[in-house]
Amino acid sequence: MRSYRTLFRTPEFTPFLLSFAAFAAAQTIGGLALATLVFRATGSPLLSAVSMFGPQLAQLLGGAVLLSGSDRLPPRAVLSGLALAFAAGTALLALPGLPVWAVFVVVLGQGLVASLGGGVRGGLLNEILPKDGYVLGRSVYNMLWGLTQMAGFATGGVLLALLSPRTCLLLAAVLYVMSALVTRLGLTARAPRSSGRPSVAATWRTNALLWSSRPRRLAYLGLWIPNGLIVGSDSLYVSYAPGAAGTLYAVGALGMLVGDMAVGRLVPPGVRPRLATPLRLLLAAPYLFFVLRPGVALSAVAVTVASVGFAASLVLQERLLSLTPDDLAGQALGLHATGMAAFQGIGALLAGTLAQLTSPAAAMTLMAAGSVTVTLALAALGRHEERRPADPGTSPDVLPEPAATD
Repeated sequence: MRSYRTLFRTPEFTPFLLSFAAFAAAQTIGGLALATLVFRATGSPLLSAVSMFGPQLAQLLGGAVLLSGSDRLPPRAVLSGLALAFAAGTALLALPGLPVWAVFVVVLGQGLVASLGGGVRGGLLNEILPKDGYVLGRSVYNMLWGLTQMAGFATGGVLLALLSPRTCLLLAAVLYVMSALVTRLGLTARAPRSSGRPSVAATWRTNALLWSSRPRRLAYLGLWIPNGLIVGSDSLYVSYAPGAAGTLYAVGALGMLVGDMAVGRLVPPGVRPRLATPLRLLLAAPYLFFVLRPGVALSAVAVTVASVGFAASLVLQERLLSLTPDDLAGQALGLHATGMAAFQGIGALLAGTLAQLTSPAAAMTLMAAGSVTVTLALAALGRHEERRPADPGTSPDVLPEPAATD
């Protein structure tokens, strides 16, 4: 599948995107409104930031205990139920007089259940599209996420200038309900991809099974670490260029859009696997020049070019799916999303610590050097793996079927 026309003619792809867009818009507008509300109530930048990004941290716990539901629960029911749960939680956050501790209980609860969303959506997209359409479809999904974030933050800022944060939270709750409705009315009811009931034991067992293959481990590490280190560099835009941070984030989103479009639409399928390492090197190399403290214009060019390299995730996700049975695709992608969130958080923490000890420019350069080093090491390990003969009677690229006793 090489054309957007063919892609959007695929049944259910459009309602799948619309439901995700409404959910993402609600998250963006609601997160900004909640952070504003918490900051006005506490005056604490830390609590404000945690209220906005707390759900991402809670996904780590959810990934450890809930991911088996990504393949063992009906996807339409999970996605519509998740949207309604977020609608209820967001409406609760809008209640006047809600204590700050209660706000964080709700936020962490939302993050816990949100850990199911990435795996279910990824697995469902893999079902909706033919095998040769996943990369193009995922690139459109990524582009939509970037555009929704930009539009959502811009819209949220305007709404907060006109309305109260609580009113904006209620608007976000309405968007979550719209997402649930589009999911319920626009998607077909499908049976779970895998048999058995979801449980903590099933989550751990399947995660271990996914991690047991060396090629899959290399794919996961390639998805997580270079990306996380560069997101750490991105987290320093405000301290590096306080007056131009918004510009740098905007051109970074533009670079991501260009990369996803090029890899998803223009690059032939036979060429894509060879781009994983070059794209990851492109993601990091321009940040090496930040040690020279370039001006805003040159920094924007560097960020734009580097952000094209985020398209490496499309290539590596395609590789991961090729190494994973269809009935485990949801949990495989859910594990990727959880690990990515974790390493992005670690990258931001590490970059902030380095910037505190040195300078933002030096920290960004060190993070980029680390990303290049990891990418080259993983590429060398990958070449060694390709030359290594498989054990007799086994294939390193095939997962055994999991037991379905839970």
